[in-house]
Amino acid sequence: MNTLINELTIIIVLYEEKANLVFQCLENIKNFKIIIVDNAGNVSLKNKIEKKFKIYKYILNKKNYGYAKAANQAIKQCDTEYILMFQADGLISNKDIFILLESHKKYKNCFIASPTYYDKESKLSYNSGCLPEKNGKNDILNLEGDVCVETVLGSIILFKKKDIIEIGLYDEIFFLYYLDSELCRRIINRKKSIIQVFNAKVQHAHGHIKVRNPLKKIFIREFNFTFDELYYFFKIKKHYDIFFKLKKKIPNYLIKFLINLILFKLIKSTYYFSKILAFFKFKKLLDKNKLI
Repeated sequence: MNTLINELTIIIVLYEEKANLVFQCLENIKNFKIIIVDNAGNVSLKNKIEKKFKIYKYILNKKNYGYAKAANQAIKQCDTEYILMFQADGLISNKDIFILLESHKKYKNCFIASPTYYDKESKLSYNSGCLPEKNGKNDILNLEGDVCVETVLGSIILFKKKDIIEIGLYDEIFFLYYLDSELCRRIINRKKSIIQVFNAKVQHAHGHIKVRNPLKKIFIREFNFTFDELYYFFKIKKHYDIFFKLKKKIPNYLIKFLINLILFKLIKSTYYFSKILAFFKFKKLLDKNKLI
């Protein structure tokens, strides 16, 4: 068991998570080498964590660089063969980590090994499926064994450091969304496998931003989801329909933004502002590439 622990580094990217949530997560994985990157630069949280747990490396960022860049920061700092990307709202046992690691070793062509997700009520939840361009529904795979998939949620995934370095790490233009699918797409193009491991189980509530400020929360989600979706499809040259549909909506969004701002309906005004800003950020990228 000690040998396996020395093979693996666990990376956790934080942004405004509550201390109790992080403590609960770390308690289960405290025997492993851990690297934490905090995009909120929370010195107080760092001090609390380091009083209770041994953290191999702790990186405090001065601003929120997004998940992709923070993950790459940590990956470059790893000195073990294997890396487990792990979100703080996940709960996993040592046994399940070892199953995941052994499964990766068993499948010779494996790039990513992913556990099978369950919610707090122990119900099977969404983990993997088809790439976004196939317009597949996010149906939950009711598995009876390990399965090779096209894409997995990147919340909890295991891979070799040399593999992620060779493929070019995460694309840092992505902030929070679609980066997992884009990485998986590159993996498939290299004829490597992405495996959802049935017997490696984890409790995880995906899709919930931990930010408590409601305006900040809606901006982070709507702005970054809109831009990241456009950028993902831009990379595969299928962004035109999405872009022009959004372009047609922008005048209406501008009007709704102003009306809701005047009426002091800040949630709605933030929503429309986020969409507008994401559109113009993406348009700037198109202009830079001389595609409009």
